[in-house]
Amino acid sequence: MTYLDEIIKSRRDTRHFTNDEVPDAVLKKALQAGHWAPSVGLTDATRFYTIKSAEIKSAVKELFLEYDKKAVNLTDNEDQKASYKSLKLEAIEEAPLGLVICYDRSVLNNFTIGTVGSNEAVKFSSVCAAQNIWLSLTEQGYSMGWVSILNYYKFKHLLGLPDHMEPLGYFCVGKPATNYENQPMLQQLNWKQKSEVPSVTEITNLSHYKMEIPNFNDQIVSTDFSNALQYKIDHKSKPKGSLGVLESIAKQIGEVFQSLEPQIINPNIVTFAADHGIANHGVSAYPQDVTRQMVLNFLEGGAAINVFCKQHGIALSIVDAGVNYDFPTNANLISAKIGKGTQSFLHGPAMSQTELQLCFSKGKEIVSVLAKKGSNCIGFGEMGIGNTATASVLMSVITGLSIADCVGRGTGVGDKKLIKKNEILKKAIENYSGEPDLNSKLAYFGGFEILQMAAGMLSAYQSNMLILVDGFICSVAYLIAFKINPGVKKNAIFCHCSAEQAHRKLLDYLGVQPILQLDLRLGEGTGCAVAFPIIQSAVVFLNKMASFESAGVDQE
Repeated sequence: MTYLDEIIKSRRDTRHFTNDEVPDAVLKKALQAGHWAPSVGLTDATRFYTIKSAEIKSAVKELFLEYDKKAVNLTDNEDQKASYKSLKLEAIEEAPLGLVICYDRSVLNNFTIGTVGSNEAVKFSSVCAAQNIWLSLTEQGYSMGWVSILNYYKFKHLLGLPDHMEPLGYFCVGKPATNYENQPMLQQLNWKQKSEVPSVTEITNLSHYKMEIPNFNDQIVSTDFSNALQYKIDHKSKPKGSLGVLESIAKQIGEVFQSLEPQIINPNIVTFAADHGIANHGVSAYPQDVTRQMVLNFLEGGAAINVFCKQHGIALSIVDAGVNYDFPTNANLISAKIGKGTQSFLHGPAMSQTELQLCFSKGKEIVSVLAKKGSNCIGFGEMGIGNTATASVLMSVITGLSIADCVGRGTGVGDKKLIKKNEILKKAIENYSGEPDLNSKLAYFGGFEILQMAAGMLSAYQSNMLILVDGFICSVAYLIAFKINPGVKKNAIFCHCSAEQAHRKLLDYLGVQPILQLDLRLGEGTGCAVAFPIIQSAVVFLNKMASFESAGVDQE
């Protein structure tokens, strides 16, 4: 066996270190080894950051402890819990040096062999760099421990890393305090020229930021204007009320835009996508990876929402609100990722209050940008395996209806899985011991895409936009928006009643009537797109249809 073989065999994830400093020569040699690691298409995307500051180490340790509690709660029984707690999983404050290894997603903005359609390959290149560093440190009598139990979104912001820089985790570096075999451990598994030396930056200061849930102002419709609008509708050349729902839609649109001749301008449908921790408990007929696959389908133009939007001249935007995947930075989507999916609310909160605030901030910003670009009509859609389970629980805890009244088949689960879904969600609600206020419930049971939609609806209302609500999950997002500001109802048009059994109950609870009932249960915003021509018809009759007087038709 060669010396290299011995090093590879002896490499372990170190958790105990001496107080010895890591000499500059040792670190330089190790980082050079990382820089020499294989990288797809010579992308040169790996970046290194060193940390010696005790203050920063302490802050990173707090992030670890916060997430470690969630990991403990996910264990199945007390024996497993005790076994997990006995493991030493980090040495963040003990190790003399902290190292953050990142991959730079921005390299994907330029064509490089091997990266086309696979940003994951860039990440794997940085993992190769981590392996080389590990081997080099071992050969020099030092070692490294990989800490990945972190909220990566908070971790990035704590260190002030730019959005395109993605960390593999936090690495503890130092001289091992005990023999590798005896310590407790958890083992984890010519296009261009590289630069001569690796990119290394020491982080010396914490990046502080503060997020707040934005305010959403109310809008007022004058009685005089409303009466004038109704007069115009009633005096079209038709019997009063003979156009039925179209008349009420026309009046609503006129009131939203405060115009007797309203126009729908630059209509948009925004589809928000995210993953859900509750999906890991088998509440869906499909695996979680389908979320990623469907988003890629949206981006390729092959989904139902793509063809319906194209049919009716509606702009389509796709939002990554929290998919468990890193999409390329040059993908045609809006990046509003809060995290790679929520946590399972069966055992603890789906998200933190900070993440909740970020959902509201990002949802508001997305819609605000569309409004500033001249759009006055926005439809909301969603995609996320497990999100009907999340929506069902939110509906139950907000309305007070039993979970049995709020649970349906979602993506099409069978009878046995539906029973299991009911039991899991009922248990999740029973396990809740948090505060009774809305924000506490939203953080505990919420989904990133659902909350961003709710914030987006409130933002659309604030901008006097017409709000098109899709199916069950979007209606739950509307329910949240309505609880925050009931005025949003003036701007909302409910496009259809879905096949999800709880949707009709929710619409009745809200006191609203949908335009269509086609037994849709797809989501994506498809109901908004299909109902859009009917909404346009309401506008056309109001603007173009002759009145009794202009047509010379007798009203009697």
